[in-house]
Amino acid sequence: MRIDILTLFPKMCETVMNESIIGRAQKAGKVEIVCTNIRDYSGNKHNKVDDTPYGGGMGMVMAAEPIYNAYKSLYNEGEAKPHLVYLSPKGKTFNQKRAVELSKLDRLVLLCGHYEGIDERVIEEIVDEEISIGDFVLTGGELPALAVADAVCRMLPGVLSDELCFSEESHFDGLLEYPQYTRPPEWLGKCVPQVLLSGNHKKIDDWRRCKSLKITMEKRPDMLKESDLGEKDKKLLKKCEDWL
Repeated sequence: MRIDILTLFPKMCETVMNESIIGRAQKAGKVEIVCTNIRDYSGNKHNKVDDTPYGGGMGMVMAAEPIYNAYKSLYNEGEAKPHLVYLSPKGKTFNQKRAVELSKLDRLVLLCGHYEGIDERVIEEIVDEEISIGDFVLTGGELPALAVADAVCRMLPGVLSDELCFSEESHFDGLLEYPQYTRPPEWLGKCVPQVLLSGNHKKIDDWRRCKSLKITMEKRPDMLKESDLGEKDKKLLKKCEDWL
């Protein structure tokens, strides 16, 4: 898979994407991430990419032409148009399900806005969808783009060492993740739950499922209501009351 990031700050994006798991995935050829500087397509000697908004108002607006030219530079005439996502507080909220769906694409382009946003006409012309990472506003689209790219990349085959690295995580199956523990078995008077030390994998799986259900109902009731539970999970919760 190839991910292109259209941005005014390519070094900012490259610094993050070249580190840790995603950096290793790129070196191993599991994913290709290319950051393109929109200013390189400004068409003027001062690399100016913004202007004052029609109708007045505070701030500046990114012009359509530099963004359009930067995007068109990513593929040749006759090639399939890459799927373009504009990171915007007006977009649909990003989630794990969408991360999995986007990871199935061969090519993904992430467009980072800045200032007061971008000219609406370029959105109408080339943007396939708008995505938000939450109900708040940032100074630019780089941080949301990096979050989306990271979430998508780790769904790609071979990026993580095992499918279990993500299939048991929060949100992957619609639940929050169960608590995790490591050595020592006792710390500051707090002990690791005995069931995790038992070696009984069936009981451990039941405990983890039970904890995930309970935590999701308590912390994110919008994700799961007790009335939505199947009979198997209802019985499991009752069976596991002594663990909770």
